[in-house]
Amino acid sequence: MLEPEAFGTYLATGTRKRAHGRAMFFDLHPEFQSEYFDLTHIRDRCVPHSDGTPKHSVYLAIYRVMEHVPLEAVNSLWLATKDGRVLKLDQDEGALPKFLGSYYLYQEICPVHPLIASTYDPETFCHFITDASRPIHVPRICFVDLELGRLADEPTSRDVKDLPYAHIDHIQDCIAQLAQQESKDTKTVNRAQPEEFPYRCIRSGFYLGDKESILYFPFPSHEQLDIQHHEWWRSVNI
Repeated sequence: MLEPEAFGTYLATGTRKRAHGRAMFFDLHPEFQSEYFDLTHIRDRCVPHSDGTPKHSVYLAIYRVMEHVPLEAVNSLWLATKDGRVLKLDQDEGALPKFLGSYYLYQEICPVHPLIASTYDPETFCHFITDASRPIHVPRICFVDLELGRLADEPTSRDVKDLPYAHIDHIQDCIAQLAQQESKDTKTVNRAQPEEFPYRCIRSGFYLGDKESILYFPFPSHEQLDIQHHEWWRSVNI
């Protein structure tokens, strides 16, 4: 019953039964209907408390949710800092951004979360990882495109001082392997990568898609964040 910004604060700052921490979520268009989810059950349970305060959350499902929500039902992406400041990212319905580099670094977020180096641009990577003809695939993927600096073009560059990733040498080795093996287009950097990543290392933004289509949520430039969303940007970098 909370509006997205209030819901983000609730998710991030927690309650007596929930830990604090960063959070991210999509809101759906109000007209969303589903034959897979029992929405009637939710409408019956999502009612104000006896004192009139709104119901903060009711679980609809916790397993294989993303693949059963049509992409056209997805509205915006919301990012909440650990102290409850919330940033809204709207979809860019135009053409996907053009990339000049040869290599990419992707943090998969859901339903799996390895760190992947690749020669594929975001759209190609999305279609590749959701291709059911491949033995290892997922039905739908949410991931973020991360900054590689000079490594995006020069795998052997030693100018990596602005990249705060753990085990940067291993990331560089993975990219070098892609450069040496023309038949290989993806390389797993870490199969069990922690799901948190530095927001200041986001390059283009977040992506949600499958074999057929993809949604793009651009991440503002550091200058835009500092000017237009200063409190959120300051909070996320503390």
